[in-house]
Amino acid sequence: MTALLDDQVKKMHQEKKLDVLVDKGLRSSYDRIELEEMVQVALLCTQYLPGHRPRMSEVVRMLEGDGLAERWQASQRADSHKFTVPEFTFSRCYSDLTDDSSLLVQAVELSGPR
Repeated sequence: MTALLDDQVKKMHQEKKLDVLVDKGLRSSYDRIELEEMVQVALLCTQYLPGHRPRMSEVVRMLEGDGLAERWQASQRADSHKFTVPEFTFSRCYSDLTDDSSLLVQAVELSGPR
């Protein structure tokens, strides 16, 4: 589910349709540049490989306006060279498991400290 949402946000970002993500109650009282920056940070934080995601200290610096452009450009260059993961990979890998708690343990192990 997360991958689908991530893909939808990437598509909206590429098509410059991020206003769809904004609360309609705000109307147009938000900074479009800040919106794009927030989405870029979110997309960097949800990259497929945990090792490619920024550290929290880097996220804070990016939110303060330091280094986001460089990090975003680097991730876009890397995206053009990365492999695609078939959608069926995860369901097949875990289809034999009967205990959902083992999924949680594996997720924690994969996202361990960096």
